[in-house]
Amino acid sequence: MPNILICDDDRDIVNALRIYLSDPEYTLFTAYDGRQALETVEGNDIQLVLMDIMMPVMDGITAMAKIREISNVPVIMLTAKSEDADMILGLAAGADDYITKPFNPLEVSARVKSQLRRYLRLGAGPAGQQSFEAGGLELDDRSKEVRVDGELIALTPKEYEILRLLISEQGRVFSPAEIYRAVWKEKPLGSDNTVAVHIRHIREKIEIDPARPRYLKVIFGQGYKIERGKR
Repeated sequence: MPNILICDDDRDIVNALRIYLSDPEYTLFTAYDGRQALETVEGNDIQLVLMDIMMPVMDGITAMAKIREISNVPVIMLTAKSEDADMILGLAAGADDYITKPFNPLEVSARVKSQLRRYLRLGAGPAGQQSFEAGGLELDDRSKEVRVDGELIALTPKEYEILRLLISEQGRVFSPAEIYRAVWKEKPLGSDNTVAVHIRHIREKIEIDPARPRYLKVIFGQGYKIERGKR
């Protein structure tokens, strides 16, 4: 039974989300600022977080950064604006998705189910192959672990799926639209910024020098690829 944390300083919004997500399959936790959200994640086995950006005591972006230090749980950010800046801000902090207020109940339910499905199962790797290597970069799809030169690297579910896609077909260039369609399972409208933010985070984690990457290469004007490499 998935545990879902809802965090917003507006209690009416929290109550509305509790109604939207009323399902015997879910156990719902609530918090009203970022510090409470962090404490809830630290003290419970949370599988998904819905969290507002603008909150007192500790804002959602700060809480996101601290949660990412201890957990790869998928996080959907809640924002009162529809501007790209808010979306990018949340994604840059490590969010997996975002929903703009006022909420569409069907959209909330669909996005929550999608994130839970990916987090709990993460899909199956390509038939007949469950581990991949590119030089010192290793991905084991059975344990869902990524290592660089033997060191375990913590990726969010979305980052893992992107890396798995690229490393499964080393040398192939994937456009941002192809990556978005494969990972988010949605039409890739305005997907470039979303993919670019996730790619940047992956490079920061797997590359010694992200400005001079060994593995995850940008092919300008075309997309991204994992370079076939040697140790």
